[in-house]
Amino acid sequence: MPNGFSIGPLDIHYYGIILMLGAVAGAWLAARRAKDRKQDPEFVWDSLVWILIGGVIGARLWHIFTPPPSMVELGITTQYYLTHPLDALAIWRGGLGIPGAVIGGGLALYLYCRKQRTSFVMWADIVAPSLALGQAIGRWGNFINQELYGGPTNLPWGIYIEPAFRVPGFEQFTHFHPTFFYESVWNLANMALLIWLGYKFSKRLIDGDIFLTYLIVYPVGRFLLEFLRLDSSQLGGINANQTLMAVVAIAAGAALFWRHRRK
Repeated sequence: MPNGFSIGPLDIHYYGIILMLGAVAGAWLAARRAKDRKQDPEFVWDSLVWILIGGVIGARLWHIFTPPPSMVELGITTQYYLTHPLDALAIWRGGLGIPGAVIGGGLALYLYCRKQRTSFVMWADIVAPSLALGQAIGRWGNFINQELYGGPTNLPWGIYIEPAFRVPGFEQFTHFHPTFFYESVWNLANMALLIWLGYKFSKRLIDGDIFLTYLIVYPVGRFLLEFLRLDSSQLGGINANQTLMAVVAIAAGAALFWRHRRK
């Protein structure tokens, strides 16, 4: 396996290992932040399974309903997935969308908080920097899989993409923008900003502000990176991810402004 290894009949993918490292690192950070806020750190570890399941389901559904053009050309469309349910479940073959992961994981956290009768917005604030950290680590899985890169570039940090993984129409190019790396750095900066805001303005923040800030900073970065990325998912001829990011950033910014203006 070029992107993993086998233990007997079991195939282990490096992409999956990287995603799990991101999840564990994020949970560790959230547990530390929970302790700082005098909350039970065990809540983080107990809710992790819920969040992971919700995140994976959401990420897969987002991919199924917004497949990239390169897959559509091969006939792997939403209709194909709906008529081939086993392929729709085959997440080990790739196909996970970050927007869906955030939505699914957020919904799972909300349901778990309801079950435990605790504040969702408080825990969303605690988890937000961890989400950014997990994304920063998880993006390196795209490097392993040679996917989700940007347009051709001659810049020194351009990455070589093997011919088998080049987007149709760009076979003649060899080096491309490492958009996974750009997004990883952006997420690390977002994590640092959210942690700093939590400590610097702890007495002025309202529960939910940190999460709303995440919903502004990450979408802005992703919106800009979509201008570089090749093979972006389309819905009705528009970039699905970029459009969603714009809507989320504007809505979160308006909510943040409104709640503090009212206060």
